[in-house]
Amino acid sequence: MIRNHIRRITVAAVAVFGLWVAAAAAQPHGMGPGMMHGMHHGAGGHGPMAGATAMLTRQDAGSSADMGLVHDLLMHHASIRRTVTNLPDGIRTVTESDDPKVAQAIKAHVASMSQRLKDGREFNLFSTTLPVLFENRDKIKSVVEVTEKGSVVTRTSSDARVVAALQGHAAEVTELAQEGMIAMRRGMMTRMVRGAPN
Repeated sequence: MIRNHIRRITVAAVAVFGLWVAAAAAQPHGMGPGMMHGMHHGAGGHGPMAGATAMLTRQDAGSSADMGLVHDLLMHHASIRRTVTNLPDGIRTVTESDDPKVAQAIKAHVASMSQRLKDGREFNLFSTTLPVLFENRDKIKSVVEVTEKGSVVTRTSSDARVVAALQGHAAEVTELAQEGMIAMRRGMMTRMVRGAPN
C-alpha cells in the first residue's frame, strides 16, 4: 500500500514537472539571464520552475545564474556547434557558436561547471552521469581552453568507470545541443523518476 502511494506521488510529480518544463520551453527565445531570474530563482525562490529545480539539484548561491545560462543555451541550441572525441582515457569536446551572445554563454557555463566540479558543488538537472563525475572529481584531470567562439574541454581519468561517465556525459550534452528542451525534459523526467538528487 505504501509502495503504491509512493508510486502515485511520483507519477503526479512527474506530470506536474512536465507542465513546468513545457512552460519554460514556451518562453520567448530572446530571454537573457536577467529576464530568466524571475522564472528560475535559486534557493528559496518562488518562480514557476523553482520547485522543479529544487527537486532535481542542490541549491546554492549560483544556482539561479546557472539555470539562466542553461535555459539560454537550450533556447539557442540550433546555433551551437559541438564535436566530441572519445579518447582512450576520456573526452575532448569543442562547443562553439557564431552568435557572440551564445558563445559567451557557452564560456560562462563551462567556467561555472568546471569550478563546481573542482569544488564538489553539483548542479544537475538532467544527467545520470554527473553524480559519478562529482563523486570521483579527484580522479579527473581537466583542461579548459577558451576560444573566440566558445570552449574546448579535455577531461581524462585513469579510472575506467569515470572514463565511461565522462563519455556518457559528453553524449548527454550533445543531445542537448541537438534537441534543446526536448532532450532536457527527457533527462529531467528520468532523474525525477529515480528520485534525484542523490
